[in-house]
Amino acid sequence: MSQQAIKYFSTLCLLVLAQVSWAVSLPAVFSDNMVLQQNSELIIWGWGKPLEKISINTPWDGNILNTEATNQGVWSVFVKTPKGSMTPYNLTIKGYNEIVLKNVLVGEIWLCSGQSNMEWSANMGINSAQDEVKQAKYPNIRFFSVVHRTATAPQIDLEGAWAECSPESMQNFSAVGYFFARKLQAELKVPIGIINSSWGGTPAECWMPSEAFEGNELISTAAAKLEPVRWGPTEIARIYNAMIEPLTKFKIAGALWYQGESNVSTAYAYKETMTALITSWRKKWGLEFPFYYCQIAPYKYENPAEGAALRDAQRRTLSVPNTGMVVTSDIGDTSDIHPRNKQDVGLRLANLALVKHYKASNAVVAGPLYLNSRARAGQMLVYFANAEGLNFKGDKITHFELAGEDGVFYPAEATINKDNLVIVQSEKVPQPTMVRYAWGNTATPNLFNGAGLPASCFSSK
Repeated sequence: MSQQAIKYFSTLCLLVLAQVSWAVSLPAVFSDNMVLQQNSELIIWGWGKPLEKISINTPWDGNILNTEATNQGVWSVFVKTPKGSMTPYNLTIKGYNEIVLKNVLVGEIWLCSGQSNMEWSANMGINSAQDEVKQAKYPNIRFFSVVHRTATAPQIDLEGAWAECSPESMQNFSAVGYFFARKLQAELKVPIGIINSSWGGTPAECWMPSEAFEGNELISTAAAKLEPVRWGPTEIARIYNAMIEPLTKFKIAGALWYQGESNVSTAYAYKETMTALITSWRKKWGLEFPFYYCQIAPYKYENPAEGAALRDAQRRTLSVPNTGMVVTSDIGDTSDIHPRNKQDVGLRLANLALVKHYKASNAVVAGPLYLNSRARAGQMLVYFANAEGLNFKGDKITHFELAGEDGVFYPAEATINKDNLVIVQSEKVPQPTMVRYAWGNTATPNLFNGAGLPASCFSSK
């Protein structure tokens, strides 16, 4: 080959490489089979060559939106989405190169996060797993699984891809997320997209941005007590930086959370921790989205009542606006930290969303929740929210305890009156000042409301 031909070929290769390096690219959350949030003004963003002209063709309205990459090689554009439908679209992004996102749907997007009970899939073992996998043929439900990663600083992208719900994709996806999506899709009649970003055995502190700890001595001190484990990180913000931050510009309808088992040793700080987590996520997204979470189930934890203390902290977190909690005490397994009934967990979360967020019905979707109590003639009168049809399973109500000024609790008897109040008394506590319920690691409440949902444990002090 002549010197001139070699020079020409080298120049051509450099031009090709330059074109590749200039290519418009997108975050992983924008891919074939994705779902975009319906009825929204949302952001599509990506990267390209500085000052590169970029156009986005939105097929649902025939518009072509134009933008330009900044001198940092970043671009973004606001897009208006229509009402959700089962119509698939091809979304085109064009710069020096062209990207066509195929089979895109518009519907509702929910983020699922937490630890192993959220991550748990049909292949890991759930009730009726074989039948559930066979039936999982819902092409209008889409899954996005975030790959486990950590980072010491906030990242701009993550690893993952969208997939249609099929027996192949469902069996390795969050079972809770799947059952939630299946119920929502059946009721709302629009596509449902579920992003699963969870990691088994991880404390809540890993899932929060580092700034959430600034000026908060309680949660910072609790975080410092977390000891390293073999199966995942325990340092603050390590998972948030890699697995949540890159999603914060992506429009979602709300978030689901199932976590807490790894925080029982610092239950005293969990309400404050979760309040900071919820607040920080909403600030990062710029959305006051609904945040629904699962109370951990009774289990034989190492230290006495630490599971109950964590559950009570979760109950108290309901003081944060636009939150909801699913109680799982009646569908747990005290000998297995991973209860296999994920169907009812997903269904209860979906019912919360349908009533509280979508206003699709006025059904009672939460069990009895402690409101307050007062002493009367040697008894404690206990008032509950969601108390209509209060009842108990078995021969009597169990797990109530009373204490006086000395703070020593004794087992107590309880009855329900016609006004759905619980009356608690004990011969050993003639002048009660405090009451608590199901205050033990494996205590399984038998108090329910008319909707068949269990009461949460609580302590009045």
